[in-house]
Amino acid sequence: MGEEEAAAAKLAFTPTWVLAIVCLVIVSISLAAERFLHYLGKCLKHKKQKALFSALQRLKEELMLLGFISFVLSLSQGFITSICIPETSTGIMLPCKRDNHIVAEGAKICKKKGDVPLLSLEALHQLHIFIFVLGLVHVVFCAATILFGGAKQANSEGKGTPSSIVVLHRSHQDEFVRERAKGSWMKLAVVSWITAFLKQFHDSVSKSDYEALRSAFIVMHYPQKPDFDFHKYMIRAVEHEFKRVVGISWYLWLFVIVFLLLNINGWHTYFWLAFLPLFLLLIVGAKLEHIITRLAQEAAASLSKDTEEAPKIKPSKGHFWFHKPELVLHMIHFILFQNSFEIGFFFWVLKGSVRA
Repeated sequence: MGEEEAAAAKLAFTPTWVLAIVCLVIVSISLAAERFLHYLGKCLKHKKQKALFSALQRLKEELMLLGFISFVLSLSQGFITSICIPETSTGIMLPCKRDNHIVAEGAKICKKKGDVPLLSLEALHQLHIFIFVLGLVHVVFCAATILFGGAKQANSEGKGTPSSIVVLHRSHQDEFVRERAKGSWMKLAVVSWITAFLKQFHDSVSKSDYEALRSAFIVMHYPQKPDFDFHKYMIRAVEHEFKRVVGISWYLWLFVIVFLLLNINGWHTYFWLAFLPLFLLLIVGAKLEHIITRLAQEAAASLSKDTEEAPKIKPSKGHFWFHKPELVLHMIHFILFQNSFEIGFFFWVLKGSVRA
């Protein structure tokens, strides 16, 4: 680039009307987004949706973190591009095959012969875009997940009648046990796990399952409230847990860094990584189905043949891995992030291919 071209590229030699229009568009979009989030928060507080409001605050924190990352990248781009390393160090662990003329262009910036910039300005710009696309897609993906989940729950059974809430009749109990724990072969760990794995693909939670779990919960926690709205409680619980899966935690950022490190040409990392969320989803689904089966087996063992009574279903942390139910939530969080990561990475690569 000549001296005249360099001078023309400076801000001091850019028409003021161009600067004003660009700043007006950027500031207007930013203020519109900020006002939208502000009024959305007021609406959630007015409707007393404390859990969703907390999730919204988490989204704001995520956007602030992305803004800070953008600030650091913009502020340090001059320093990063001025760092020079030996050209031989840039020939290993490449995500794509590199042309020789690209190395020659980078060598012009460094004064020492045989050195090239640690990261070119174009590569830094692409990394900047990748981080923002990743964060944006993750936020949109999480919001869409909770909206679709809420819509599905709204179509399911809502508030039950007192008789169906408090008392689980022997017929309901028999149906629950018959579907989940009939036969001595179901006591075998291998058989119960295979059955749980297959059941998640069809009628994963049947009506008898729902009635049994609902009745057990109410009898254990709210025995004096026959009109307890279990469906509303589930909605609140989902909203409460949703705020924990919104945002990108430190271990998810670490996963992104590891992916960028191992995305080497010929390894097909992106292809194999696409199967990871499916694999984890099947494991989580099978585990949750197996927990319901174990509850049914325990209820069957506690029944008396001579009396009719509610099943002694006792959910506990012991049914989960390492007695920690939060591990399942962390896995769901990772699955959501991994799906959004795949989508974001696809759009980022697509944008790069279109520009090329």
